[in-house]
Order: sequence, then C-alpha cells, then structure tokens
Amino acid sequence: MPVRVPARRSAGDVLAGLGALVVLVALVGGVPYALLTFVGPPIAPELLDLGVLTSRVGPSTIVAVLVLLVWLAWFQLFLCVLVEVYAGVRRVGMPARVPLSGGMQVLANKLVSAVLLLFTAGAMVAPVAQLTPTPAAPPVTAVAYSAPIVEQELELETRGTRKVYVVQPPHGRHHESLWEIAEKCLGDGRRYPEIYRLNQAKEQPDGTRLRMADLIRPGWVLDMPDDAKNVHVVPADQPREQTLREHPGRADPGPGRGDRAAERDDRADREERRDHQEREERQDREERGTPGHEGKHRQTEPGGQDGRQPIIQERQGELTDYLGAASLAAAGLLFVLARRRREQLWRRLSGRRIARPRDDAAEAEVALRLGGDAPGARILDVGLRLLGAELAAQRRTPPTVYGAHLSPRTLDLWIHPPDNDPPAPWTAQDGGQVWRLPAHEGRLLPDRRSDLHGSHEQAGGAPYPGLVSIGTDAGGRVLIDLEAAQGLINVRGPQTTAALAALAVELATNRWSDRMRITLVGFGQELTAIAPERIRAVGGLAEVLPELEANAAPRREVLTGRISGGHSVAHYLLSAVAPTHEEARRLALLARRDTAGYVVAGDVPHATWTMEIGDDGRARIAELGFEVEAQLLPRRHYRALVDLFRTADRLDGEAIPEAEPLEGLHPPAVEIRVLGPLEIAGLRPLEEGRMELAAELLVYLATHPGGVHPAVLGGVLWPRGVQTTVRDATISRVAAWLGPDHLLTDESGRLRLGPDVRTDWALFRELVRRSHGDPTAMAVLLEKALGLVRGPLLAGRPPGRYAWLAAEDLEYDVTAGVADAAHQLCELRLAHGRPDAAVAAVRAGLLLAADDEGLWRDLLRATHATEDIVRLRAVVEGLTRRAASHPYGGGMAPETEALIEELLPTWRMHVVRESSA
Repeated sequence: MPVRVPARRSAGDVLAGLGALVVLVALVGGVPYALLTFVGPPIAPELLDLGVLTSRVGPSTIVAVLVLLVWLAWFQLFLCVLVEVYAGVRRVGMPARVPLSGGMQVLANKLVSAVLLLFTAGAMVAPVAQLTPTPAAPPVTAVAYSAPIVEQELELETRGTRKVYVVQPPHGRHHESLWEIAEKCLGDGRRYPEIYRLNQAKEQPDGTRLRMADLIRPGWVLDMPDDAKNVHVVPADQPREQTLREHPGRADPGPGRGDRAAERDDRADREERRDHQEREERQDREERGTPGHEGKHRQTEPGGQDGRQPIIQERQGELTDYLGAASLAAAGLLFVLARRRREQLWRRLSGRRIARPRDDAAEAEVALRLGGDAPGARILDVGLRLLGAELAAQRRTPPTVYGAHLSPRTLDLWIHPPDNDPPAPWTAQDGGQVWRLPAHEGRLLPDRRSDLHGSHEQAGGAPYPGLVSIGTDAGGRVLIDLEAAQGLINVRGPQTTAALAALAVELATNRWSDRMRITLVGFGQELTAIAPERIRAVGGLAEVLPELEANAAPRREVLTGRISGGHSVAHYLLSAVAPTHEEARRLALLARRDTAGYVVAGDVPHATWTMEIGDDGRARIAELGFEVEAQLLPRRHYRALVDLFRTADRLDGEAIPEAEPLEGLHPPAVEIRVLGPLEIAGLRPLEEGRMELAAELLVYLATHPGGVHPAVLGGVLWPRGVQTTVRDATISRVAAWLGPDHLLTDESGRLRLGPDVRTDWALFRELVRRSHGDPTAMAVLLEKALGLVRGPLLAGRPPGRYAWLAAEDLEYDVTAGVADAAHQLCELRLAHGRPDAAVAAVRAGLLLAADDEGLWRDLLRATHATEDIVRLRAVVEGLTRRAASHPYGGGMAPETEALIEELLPTWRMHVVRESSA
C-alpha cells in the first residue's frame, strides 16, 4: 500500500538520495566498465568453440561461464532499473515485473525511489509487489503506485478530522463519476476503488447507499483518503447531512493550487457551459418555432482553415460514433427492443400509441438503426450453430476458438490447435489455424428456427456463446471468446467501465448464445432493464465467489452438451471492482477449471490475457496480438440505452396527437405514399442512383410541414456528416425535380413543401377525423381510409436509410392510427350484421399493423361470426404458425390464446396433429 513520506526533504533524505545515485551509477556504469577492462566481453572465445561440448572442461572454460553469468546478472539489474525509472518518471502505476528478478527488482525499486526524491516535488512510494504470496496481502486496487510522488501537505494533525468530497450537480450532460473525482482529488482516476471502498454501503444524506462503483448521486458526501486535495476537512463524527448543509459547493483548493486535474475539470465545465449556451443561441436563431426533430443539429462555420468545404455535423454525433460503430451489439439491442415493442402492442389501448423514446434515448435508437449489422449477426448465429451441429454429427469436439473476425466478405475463426478438416461450407486457411465461412455462403444458410415449432435444439446448440466484440480494425470486427482464455482476462485503462459495459450489452443481447447468465460486479445495475433474464448486478466479489466455486463445471462436459442442444447455462463475470489478492487467487484457480469467462478490472497478477485500453481509445491484447479501436459504452450512452429500454417497458402508452385539418380532399399535384412501399405519384422518375436520397428528403419534408432548416436536413439525411456543396446540390436537384411552387423557402431559410404536395398518411388522418363527426358516413370514410393502406410503413426501404424515424412520432402514430381505424370499422360492420366486411376491414389493418395483437383478436371474432368453422380453424392455424415463427419470438398474447380457447376449444389438438404430419 502507498507509504507516506514527510512533506519536506530532510538532510537524511538528501544524503540517502545522493548515496543511492552513486550506487546506481556504479552498478549501471561501473560494473560493465570493470568487466570489460579486467575480464572481457560477455561471451569469451572458449564458449564460441563447439568442441567445448565434447572435450574436457578446463579452468578457462569455467571462468568464461562465470563471466557470462556475471554479465547476465548485471543485465538483469539494468533491466530492473530501466523498468523502475520508467514507472517513476511516467507515473504509470505498478512497474512491470522483470522475470526471475525477485530481490534484485526490490533493490532497484528502493534505489530509484531514493534518487527520484532528489528531483521531484513529492512522492508516494510503494514497494514492488511481492513475487510470493504473503499471509496478509493488501487489497489490489486499480493501480498501485511505485513511482515517487512527494506529498504536498502534512498528515492530518489529529485523527479527530476527516476529508470529504461533496458530489456536485450535473453541468449540462456532464455527471461526476468516481473516476473523475479520483483524478481531481487524488491525481489519478485509477485510484477510484479507494474511494469506493471507503464509502461502500455507508448511508448518504438522501438515505441511499453506495452499492455500485458507477452510481453516485449529487449531494452525496464521500469520505476521501488522507492525501486527497480539493476536499473539505470536517470533524470525524460530523453527520453527512450537516456536512452537506455547511459545504454545498466545490471545495476551494486555495491559493497556488497545482492540481492539474482540477484545472482540467473546471475548464471542461466552462467549455461545456459555453457549448451549451452556443447551442441554445443557435437553436433560438435557426429553429424558433420548428416542431419535431429540428434544433438537434448544428452547422460548422463556413470555410475551414484548410480550405476544404465545411462538414455539417449532427449534434448527437457522439452517440452515433459509439453506438453506431458497435454493429453487432446494435443488432442485438434492436432485436430485443423490437420484441419489447411487440409486447407493448399486445396491451395497447384504443386511441393511444405505445410510448416512444425522447431526447438521448431517441437518438440512441437512431444510432442503433444506423449501425446495426443484422446480416452479420445472423451469419455468426447460424454459421456457428451449423458448425457445432456438423461436428457433433461427426462425433468431433469443436476446437477452441480464441478469436473471430467478421468482415463484409468472411467470418474467420482463429482456432487452436490447427485443424485442416472443417465441415463444409467452412474452409481451412493458414495451415488450419483459421476456419473461414464466406459471407455469401453464410447468407444462404437456412435458419431452422424459422420453421414451425423451430427451436435451438433443431438448429444446433450454441458452441461459442462467449464470443464478444472488443472493437474494430481496418477490415472489420474483432471478437474474442471469454471462455478460451481458460483463466482471468484483465482490463486496464481509464475507460475500463465503459469497456465492461459494452461487453455486457453485447453478451446480453447476442443471438449466437442460448441460455446465459451475466454477473456484473460494481456496475451495471440499470442494465437489467435491457435483459433482466440474463443480467444481475452485485456490489462486490465476496457476494458471488462462493456460488461460482460451488457451480464450476468442467469445460469438455459443457461444450459437449452445448453442441448437442443441451440446456447448460453459459456464465460470465464482469467486475469493475478490482479484487483483493485473495479474491484474485480464488478467481484465477476457478477460471482455470471452470467453463465460465472472468473479466476483471484492476492490476490482476494472475491474468491469462490483459486488455490495455489507452487514452486514444485503442485496445491491445498482447498475448493474442490484437490491436483494435475499442468498443466502448460511455456513461452518457449507457444512460441513453437504459432510458430507451425503460420506455419500451411502459404499458400506459401516450395519447395520439390530433391531426391538422386538410383544406380539401382534391387530388394533389404530387402525392407521397408512405402507407406501404414508398411511391411518389405525379413526378417523373429520377436517374438511377439518386431516387432513394431524393425520396427520403421529400418524405422528411412532407412529415414536417412547419419547415426544416437545410442544416437540420443535412444532419438527418447524412448523420455522419456531409459537405455543404453536396447538401445544397441535392436540395437544388429535388427542387428542380418537383417543379416550381412545390419547394418553398421562408424568411428564416427553412424549407417546406407547397400545398399541392401531400402524403397519403395526411389524407388517411383527414378521412378518419371526418368520420368521427359524421356517424352516417363513418363506415364509408373509414373504408376509404383503410383502402389507402398497401403494406407496412415505407416497406422495403433501403438499409441504413430512414433511421431518423426512431426519433419521430410517425412510426408510432401510423401503426396506432391504422389499427384503431380497422378496429372501429370491424365493430361497425359486426353491429350491422356484416361479418365478411368486418373480416376485410381487419385484414386491411393487418397489412400495416401486423404486430397489433388486438387486430388478430378482432379477426378471430369476425371470422367466428361468419359461422364458418373451417375458416376459423384456418385463421387459428395461421396465427399459431405466425406466432411460432415470428422473427422477434415471444409467441402470442395470453389474451389471444384465451380467446382461441373460447372460440375453438379443440385448436391445440389440431396444431399438434399438423406438426406431427
């Protein structure tokens, strides 16, 4: 543990430092000089003669061997000194261990520490980690300090006081974290576990307690280590509530403060407030009165210093940078989100739409839609299951896969030991070290789970559920298998928690695993909102170690069970809290014999693989030779995802906004049809390659009648940025395509469509609105409205386009509006004794709102009213088949099953008979 030294150097310190300097110079420079002068080079001529191996050994040969050993001992000492000087000057934390050095590195540590005391302002000195276990080993925190850093203040004069820090309210989007507090008050963010341990489970002024390292709240009063700066000194027995009342603001560091971390924090706060003010002014200047999506983008100043065209950047671009880049995690998150939305639709009430995300949560979904790689995730899922099934059929055990690389062209598995005989369509590369599945072959593989009553067992078990992305290289996405390490995986660096959160999210939502349990230690309590059946969060390793040791499973047995479609549960532990020495030892022993994967933060001496994440966002695993752009989930993105999934759990829904009345129902000059595949009537076709972008621009303008500024439009259509010349040329091309008077610009520069351009959705809403005011014509108007529906909203839209819909009302309003209109018309037709017309009304609604379970129940009731049992049975069988093979799973709503039981009590017998046939 860090050892305190006096704040001022004494004469003894100076003498000790000078003496250590003399000894170091003598050892590092004097020893080789003496050896070269009096003995000779490291390798004597006698040792270069191969005949020495077969001839008799004489005195000269023995002397030559001894000289070589002395040279090797000096070289080892020299390496120890280099390592200690590097750690001391660069302050990198625990110095690297020089193999077989033992006491020699301890000696070098003491000499270097004494010398550096002569040249540094202060030091915190820690001995080199013991190479052998000791009975009372201190806890290993995220970093142990070996380099000298002199203290700048004396010990607290009495133990009657303590140092505390008051967690500050957020500034804009910035929230304080333990890492930032450690960086500001202790000089290094990696010391955050010290603050965590001092405050774990202690009651705070709001009555809550610190349970997770990444969850602190404004107004908490945290006990701080004695060497902390920029803190408050209070009586040791003072209640936290009184401390908060007396010290609500930041601590005054006093004159002459030298805390660079605090200066950086203050500067960041000022910059963030200035940036926020500029955004507010820009929004007020450009976007005043603009509804919906406007105000969420900004434009760079015209003309760059390098003379290139300026780039329009999305204000929320940071969300896209991280979430959009995590392509496999994005695909998994979208899949789970779609399943939640389907369950929301089961319980949707008439007249209300399901709750939609707002602010960062909505932007997070936009980023997921932009970056999600569903085809790549499917190739991983189906390809790995097929591989396991084929090997099981050949009674072969799958090889160890320690890594994978997914590119647009191939899926490569790096295996051990090499094997030149993979099952088709896999091929062997690099002498059998790589098994490759071409992407075009993977896309053709059947997913047997899409069959009626399909299951994971029929498709083959998941042989490698621990494959998870660590980042991207120039060619694609790099994954590692957490189980292949057969030991601890250590994660280090300033963004450790962000890396662990990214691992957790992808593991919890991937499709190439079956049953899985993920234990998060010291972080991630809110991630249970994303996958409650897979994720649990605990405060410390002590809570879970006994259970893990009791449930450890042999690797070969578990793997054999997986590929045969067994029910083994994959388990992975991700810890943001560094273990103690004893916990690290127990984890290391457990990881070597258990099939689970263990990823632990901190400086863990027993790790098999170590992933270093630098300040540049690069992740490196030296043992595997991997270096990638790290996949991270920073705090803001983490919160946005949690909010997104909490919204998807809401069952109360939201009121559907009332439609603006149309002046008339006359046919428009240009009609943009979105209630099905996109069609634009009244315009000539554009040249190939330009239609998709121009059509999307029209759809966005048509659904924002208040007008859109070109800067906003650029951020929507090109969310990753675009040159102003490209944006303006596209707008000009669309204006020429539309013709005069159809694309207008107001005084503030906003673009809007003219009154003779209309969407079929606007007409649909007008017909429904008028039906409510005319009971005699209600059925006719609703029938005309439903006649506009041709399929799902913007069906067949190109991948990567229309991601902005996630942050708009349109998707939610259209689904609810069409379903409600179909329900109302069904009820009217049934009331007038026309069940066939009721069936037709419901089927029209199902063209667009196929996941609205209320419509399926309407279809069952309307079909039952026709008194045609064969027809009813066909509807039930079709509904059952659809529920079993639905891409998002989940079966059918309990209310639907209950209605089927009431209308057709024998339905289950018919389903069983059909599946047997």
